[in-house]
Amino acid sequence: MTASTMLEGQQWLEKLLHLMGLKTHVMAQALADNHYWLEIDAQPLGADASQNLLGKDGVILDSIQFLVNTHLNLDASQERAYTIELLGYRSQRHKELLALAEQAVETVRRTSQEYVFEPLRSAERRQLHLMLSAETDLFTFSRGKEPDRYLVLSPKANPERSTAEEGEEAS
Repeated sequence: MTASTMLEGQQWLEKLLHLMGLKTHVMAQALADNHYWLEIDAQPLGADASQNLLGKDGVILDSIQFLVNTHLNLDASQERAYTIELLGYRSQRHKELLALAEQAVETVRRTSQEYVFEPLRSAERRQLHLMLSAETDLFTFSRGKEPDRYLVLSPKANPERSTAEEGEEAS
């Protein structure tokens, strides 16, 4: 099922790109169970089309990734995740988020105070939450409403955390 599911994602994304007037190919790779990496070949697109497809801060790429995941999971018996890469954006952003997470951990441990991240898109908040979940002396939760929802990293024994926040999802 992995190869056919991966191929389905690759073909669907290529068709979407072709319908957008972008003639290119997509390379596919299985990352883990039901998680696939689809990399758009930027070479045939050229610099301007690639940058337009990426969008400011990856917003267009995020939208395309949302479309791929939503469409391909409509009738799926098991949810699958497709990560769309272009021009190394996802890899670079992952490194930036990892550095941000490390800085936040160091700050919280040094000060014993909450660290409030800048507002991030939900996918990036989820990514940071997963990165930080291994820190047994710390926990994450989200505060605010979209588009001003942000992630908070806090020491586990933080008396300042309100009861209302305890029910908030980490996203």
